Amino acid sequence: MHKYLGYVGIYGQDMPGLEKNEFDLFLTKVIRFRDEAITPRVLEWENNRAFPSTVLTQAAAELGLLGMEIETKSGGLGLTFEQKLRVLDEISETSMPFAFSLVNTHNVAARIARQGSDKHRELFLNDLITGTRFGSTALTEPSAGSDFGAIKTLATRTKGGWLLSGEKAWITNAAASDVIIIYAQTKKDAGARGIASFLVDGTQQGFSRTEPFPLIGGHAIGTGGFRLDNYFCPDEDTLAPAGEGFLAALSSINEARTYVASMCCSMVRFALRKAVIYASTRKTFGHTLLEHQGVAWSLANVANQLEAASLLTEKAISTISAGNSKQAILAASHAKKFTSEMIEPALVACIQSMGAEGLREEHLLGHHMSAARIANYVDGSTEIQTERISKSLLQIYGT
Repeated sequence: MHKYLGYVGIYGQDMPGLEKNEFDLFLTKVIRFRDEAITPRVLEWENNRAFPSTVLTQAAAELGLLGMEIETKSGGLGLTFEQKLRVLDEISETSMPFAFSLVNTHNVAARIARQGSDKHRELFLNDLITGTRFGSTALTEPSAGSDFGAIKTLATRTKGGWLLSGEKAWITNAAASDVIIIYAQTKKDAGARGIASFLVDGTQQGFSRTEPFPLIGGHAIGTGGFRLDNYFCPDEDTLAPAGEGFLAALSSINEARTYVASMCCSMVRFALRKAVIYASTRKTFGHTLLEHQGVAWSLANVANQLEAASLLTEKAISTISAGNSKQAILAASHAKKFTSEMIEPALVACIQSMGAEGLREEHLLGHHMSAARIANYVDGSTEIQTERISKSLLQIYGT
């Protein structure tokens, strides 16, 4: 379990969090909710290609999970970053896509709570925290993913604001979200220097949604896209002006990479526990599977990889919680790279140790395999993490 450190949020807000006993009690409620409301529906969401809007709203109503890292005076729970990740870990044990969808709406609400105007908070904050509306952060486009500076959605100056035009793709929650933080280029070919961010209301004219992507094992994330056709964005809906939008996006990416890493650890921990329990009771040739060296050593290797992944993730969490933004860049990249490369062979080993039984859908190991593939792309691909680490080699190891 993570240590309970204080946290200075990415927008400069001190978050003391819950006391340990109080948080442990809250976590017990989260686990109960997961087992009763989420786990029984995971396969249903995938088979029906459905976005879990009803259960997301239920999670907000019963537990306040869409306001985890928001101050209590703004309607949130006031959890620390670490405590938020513990909640996401527990949910990810059975559905990383659901946890990922939940945290993306939460993050939009958190940004509005900390950085939005009084008008934004009045119009959107309560709806997001209660799950009446859902949120997205829209960076990527059909031809721009990890190369964020290449986005082509254009913001053109007009009287009293901006006209936004372009297409966004691969956006979490796009199947249902209509409170959206959008990044757009204010000047063609200006790269990062011209990028600004805006708050878009998807119920207004000029916004249209495209069909959700039929992702393997990830329908609960609601990934899809939308188009902007001369959407008018008043000046007061500018969240970060030209030149600062790029930095605003980067300011949250370390946290996102770290919670993806933590989710990967959670999925492997779930699979390893299931495999060990099965292998300790299933007998072949007069011995339990766990008494056969081949199975035991295979699962021991998974445990070894999980311990290493957990320590890298803990380091990233501690670095972020301490407010070391520069150090967090590298720590988050190490954690995400290692965990996203570790998770698939670890899950395969757990499935293999259970024989054909491991393929049964109800064990959710196949669901985790699909989510593991998703983890390799979201919030910066594995290759981007490797590139980030490679740029640190001379400074850290060359002196």
